[in-house]
Amino acid sequence: MTLRRVAWILFLLDQGSKALVAHGMRLGQSWPLIGNFLELTYVQNPGAAFGFLASAPAIWRAPFFILVTLGASLLVYAYQRFLPPEAKAVRVALGLIWGGALGNFTDRLWLGKVVDFIDVGIRQYRWPVFNLADSAITIGLGLLILDFFRKRQSEN
Repeated sequence: MTLRRVAWILFLLDQGSKALVAHGMRLGQSWPLIGNFLELTYVQNPGAAFGFLASAPAIWRAPFFILVTLGASLLVYAYQRFLPPEAKAVRVALGLIWGGALGNFTDRLWLGKVVDFIDVGIRQYRWPVFNLADSAITIGLGLLILDFFRKRQSEN
């Protein structure tokens, strides 16, 4: 599967899931899926992952996120151009990162914040609420790290 195809599939799933949540739930509303462990909770995050920069002034927060997303997209595009054809896992990882970045970028452009809804935890111990784009970026980065260590180990 090509990098672009992975990115577009992820982007469409991310935007579709956010639209369903935003149109089907009230802000702050929670629906239990697996008891208290997994819930759908509709929140809007003006910052990045885990609320990073959420309280920063919007006048510079928005341009910062736009520049970071454009920079990351350019890096992903440039990096994949030099990958050998057999580097399929790396291409999938980059597609996940790119699709996730574009999904959250789209939210920031249209809403000024990101729609989050996946709420995981046990009782009062909760992970910050996140979305499919955040998950894809995290998984993509994890795959890149695993690939890096796999290559280093095979060199030794």
